Amino acid sequence: MTATSAAPRTARRQARAAAATARPHYKWIVLSNTTLGVLMATINGSILLIALPDIFRGVGVDPLQSGNASLLLWLIMGYLVVTAVLVVSFGRLGDMFGRVRMYNGGFAVFSAFSVLLSVTWMQGTAGALWLILMRIGQGVGGAMLMANSNAIITDAFPADQRGLALGLNQVAGIAGSFVGLVLGGLLAPVEWHLVFLVSVPFGVFGTFWAYRKLYDTGIRRPARLDWWGNLTFAVGLVSVMVGITYGIQPYRGHAMGWTNPWVLAALTGGVVVLVVFGVVETRVAEPMFRMSLFRIRAFTAGNLASLLSGMGRGGLMFILIIWLQGIWLPRHGYVFTRTPLWAGIYMLPLTVGFLIAGPVSGWLSDRFGARPFATGGMVVAAGSFVLLTLLPVDFHYWAFAAILLLNGIGMGLFASPNRAGIMNSLPADQRGVGGGMSTTFQNSAMVLSIGVFFSLMILGLASALPHALSSGLVAQGVPAADADRLAALPPVSVLFASLLGYNPVQTLLGPGVLAQLPADHAAYLTGRSFFPALISGPFAQGLDISFVFAVAACLVAAVASWLRGGKYVHTDRPPAVDVYTVIVTARGYRSAAYRMAANGNGHAATATTARADGQLTGVVFGPSPDSPLPGAAVLAVDPTGALAAHTTTDRDGRFRLPGLPRGLATATGAEPPSAAPGTHGRAAATLHLTLDGTSS
Repeated sequence: MTATSAAPRTARRQARAAAATARPHYKWIVLSNTTLGVLMATINGSILLIALPDIFRGVGVDPLQSGNASLLLWLIMGYLVVTAVLVVSFGRLGDMFGRVRMYNGGFAVFSAFSVLLSVTWMQGTAGALWLILMRIGQGVGGAMLMANSNAIITDAFPADQRGLALGLNQVAGIAGSFVGLVLGGLLAPVEWHLVFLVSVPFGVFGTFWAYRKLYDTGIRRPARLDWWGNLTFAVGLVSVMVGITYGIQPYRGHAMGWTNPWVLAALTGGVVVLVVFGVVETRVAEPMFRMSLFRIRAFTAGNLASLLSGMGRGGLMFILIIWLQGIWLPRHGYVFTRTPLWAGIYMLPLTVGFLIAGPVSGWLSDRFGARPFATGGMVVAAGSFVLLTLLPVDFHYWAFAAILLLNGIGMGLFASPNRAGIMNSLPADQRGVGGGMSTTFQNSAMVLSIGVFFSLMILGLASALPHALSSGLVAQGVPAADADRLAALPPVSVLFASLLGYNPVQTLLGPGVLAQLPADHAAYLTGRSFFPALISGPFAQGLDISFVFAVAACLVAAVASWLRGGKYVHTDRPPAVDVYTVIVTARGYRSAAYRMAANGNGHAATATTARADGQLTGVVFGPSPDSPLPGAAVLAVDPTGALAAHTTTDRDGRFRLPGLPRGLATATGAEPPSAAPGTHGRAAATLHLTLDGTSS
């Protein structure tokens, strides 16, 4: 589409966008709306963890029954998998068709599937499958939101304020993961449908707000969809994620499923397809996954650090919840059914640390660059994991809270500058796909981390838990056959029981066996001290292995972050174009379009009108030269139809239009510029633009 054909059709829309985005507070509208979207998406990523017992009771499914473990895992991880797979594609589509358009569509999709989740009526396995499918649909909306929010913020904020803006957005997103725990624990006991319904009013409000207030100010890059890239990326990543999901489930007497031929096939096949995807992306004209971006050191190092930090942080939430729910809270007087809510509450220091460090480090990174803060944050996080290994299983809460606060500060120090460093390194026309790639690494790290942490925990439990369970139950009068049966259960069943807030012994042993025991023995077995004391030793072994992995991941992330180099902000050079179009609109007047061409391109130019710094000055008149027009919108559209610069005239009808290529000159439709004094003694040109009096 040429500038001259696009101008009449887009003049009103561009004028409204120019007037809105020129206001100083527009960038804060962008930040508040995108933060609401990301917060809603991340809250829904974790809100189910605490609410799962009530949800499964609501649909009439026992998640610990044989064959139902996959329903439990997919309800937790289906949302994470689909967001990890789709964010790059939606970021690419945002670059092509408009980031605000894709983002606003994400709000609408998310809201629609939240409604469908909240009106679930089916029971049993059918009800659980319905919830899983609707969660996947909700994840599509979440991916649209997360893929484009960072790019929209980067477009709206100048480079010296992006660290603070992206930091606030990033911290809100990460904090949402922990807010979801408490919110789910509060709503589910009241009515489990509220866990899904709570997102609907925020989604509807956000959809309307984004539609009315957000405008696409970024550079669009028209292109064809990379169908082969999208297909191979989706198949490969989904295969790997599915393999990890089933790998942590038991298989034929094994504690985990890593020897399952289907798991091995999914992992191997997924990796092979991802390799094919990499080859495809180097050979197509318009790739979905911009491999050339990895030539930017700040982008590559930032994403590697993000992947490793996510692997250190992602599974931590699950492990800490199990630690609190299965051992610490029961030992301190909490009944098993109330432990999910209180586990979320007792983890709040982690969120407080994020909220303290994130905005501050983001603001400081605007001045000093991302490297010192992101690297230091990973070192602090690694130190907090070391301190967690030194805690006894039955700890003093003040020490646990202090370490969680330290971990949150470390992660907050890292997250904001790292995301700002990644986004600042991207060319303006590739911020959508680049932001999507970064979010893919972050979301994939969450799924990988869950697989790694659960595997390490299960390895630690599998070596000591069976003997401890068997001997402990027999000592309380449980028949040896029943004790051996319980001891032979895969450790993941014990972990899931603790995660869901069930009484593990009462749930796994069953009422029939307990009825045969003396009342005092049965009461002791199902009380708040037997199981926590029994599992403490084996659990401590799994904890140590998991935290050592987290320390290693954070330290490697620190090295990767340091290798990003000094402060770097990508500067886009104006493209070599033939014709720009300057559009002028004012209430009560017909819109006018003026073609502007660069010198030396074959067009007839009367005189240079843009200064060396690319600023065009001028004055807009009505029907006569003595009637200057205040409040008229003046905007420049490049040959692709994208908005290049915009402003409004002052009370004397004058304007300053920055951001244009130097050497721009009038070609048709405008009077020759007259010389006018420029700033600092330089000559700036004043372009006289005239509107007729016909109302449009």
